[in-house]
Amino acid sequence: NTALTSLVFIGNQITSLDVSNNILLNQLECGENQLPSLDISNNPALVTLNCSSNQLTSLDVSNNPALTSLGCSTNQLTSLDLSNNTSLYALGFDNNELTYLDLSSNVGLYEIDCGGNQLTSLNVSNNIVLEHLMCDSNQLTTLDVRNGNNTSMTQYDAMNTLGNPNLTCINVDDTAWSAANWTMIDPQHYFSNNCPPSAIQEQTTNKELLKVTDLLGRETKQTNQPLLYIY
Repeated sequence: NTALTSLVFIGNQITSLDVSNNILLNQLECGENQLPSLDISNNPALVTLNCSSNQLTSLDVSNNPALTSLGCSTNQLTSLDLSNNTSLYALGFDNNELTYLDLSSNVGLYEIDCGGNQLTSLNVSNNIVLEHLMCDSNQLTTLDVRNGNNTSMTQYDAMNTLGNPNLTCINVDDTAWSAANWTMIDPQHYFSNNCPPSAIQEQTTNKELLKVTDLLGRETKQTNQPLLYIY
């Protein structure tokens, strides 16, 4: 049915789904199945997508610019490109395997749930209407929440950073306000307006070249061979 605008297949244990002919589809609910893949490249009108609790290892939403709500939690995703999804309002991709995510283009995001991934850094400073952020149980070393709108995140668990053992400093708008209102943090976490660089970043200051040698350790000025630069 090419005129179909809504499809709901939740908890039916389906292993394949073809929606390529449903070009007017604006709602797709296919969570709690066994889908190993999902092709929505021919569904540009899609506004709501829930494909959580499947077996997806990849998800391409680049041809779905109208998306406002995306739920892809509890899959096996290792990457997610949201640069074309500038209308996104709600995003849930918790319990996947993502190590990196760029949310700088998604300025309208109100809710982000990215807990249970492998993210090492997260920057939501461009998400100026954000009111709900769950980024617990990752591998964060840096977290920047300086979006100029922190006071809108007022509910008890509006920001949850628990379970990030490598994270210490969290960049925020107002340190006193965050300390008073955001309690879902690990004991070593603290708030600042200007966190120091992560300890894992390379330190390049005060670097001095001591000598240049060949692979046998002999000092040389010949450049037509592999060289070792010792600082």
